[in-house]
Amino acid sequence: MAAPGPHPCAGGGELTRFDRAAVLIAPRRADVVRVRSADPGPHEVRVAVEGCGVCGSNLALWQGRPWFEYPRPPGAPGHEAWGEIDAVGAEVSTVRCGDRVALLSRCAFADRALVDAGEVVVLAPALAGAAFPGEALGCAWNVARRSGFTAGQTVTVVGVGFLGAVTIALATAAGARVIAVSRRPFALATARAMGAVDTVELGEQAATIAAVVEIAGGALCDIVVEAVGSQWALDLAGALTKVGGRLVIAGFHQDGDRSVDLQLWGWRGIDVVNAHERDPQVVLDGVRAAAELVAAGVFDPAPLLTHRYALDQLGEALAAVESRPDGFLKALVCP
Repeated sequence: MAAPGPHPCAGGGELTRFDRAAVLIAPRRADVVRVRSADPGPHEVRVAVEGCGVCGSNLALWQGRPWFEYPRPPGAPGHEAWGEIDAVGAEVSTVRCGDRVALLSRCAFADRALVDAGEVVVLAPALAGAAFPGEALGCAWNVARRSGFTAGQTVTVVGVGFLGAVTIALATAAGARVIAVSRRPFALATARAMGAVDTVELGEQAATIAAVVEIAGGALCDIVVEAVGSQWALDLAGALTKVGGRLVIAGFHQDGDRSVDLQLWGWRGIDVVNAHERDPQVVLDGVRAAAELVAAGVFDPAPLLTHRYALDQLGEALAAVESRPDGFLKALVCP
């Protein structure tokens, strides 16, 4: 007897045999191709993608590096997707057709994505209809977990993009007193909406430090989260961290080597935390925890999801991530 095959959703009718997927065909060039719609393997599920966040880490592929080869695989490097399961493998029992999920996929700029059934997080009914770039929100939750925010701490977040804004919300929810530093007035307004008690518009480093110290009551900070991914932000974050404090690196540094003032870090005895998680289970735990917090109303990411693009506009979405026009925080690509 033949082994049972994948189960499409009941009432789904004839399955679409071809899907669309965005492809980076060269640096700064994106296209859309048609790919055969694959059935899930025994332990996989297929997800009809509702949307996928565009991550700052995608910029390296967009801009091009000597070690990258093009064209990239269809759907790559989309990894912040959510959608509805439309087929499950024969051995899958943990999820079912119709479940709305966030998923870990590296090729999710597409109509559909295949993933292992263990790499999805079922979203609560309270999130029905809401955009949910799960991996990005899970990343922010893991930054907060590694930061160890507690009530009464003074926390400065350097950089208020999507990651910085969610980190501010989570630190505030933990009872910390948050100061936000950013170049952009829009970002500073967003920081206040997320709970920051005060904001500092980035200027010359000495002046910025003086402004933060004044707000903090004449002291440096218990925790500083660097959420930019640049040399200047790393320098500023270190300078703002108090003796025995904690410097948390959340920014994605991908444009070359960094130098650090190890003499200062050593003299102050600060803890330095790399808050980037690579263990898939830890990433999934973060997505699950973030989903629970959003469903419970602890914070609402919707105002941070500022720009939406169609699948054939992936190039425009990546260009917006690079240029960060006024009012921009997070781009979504929605098939």
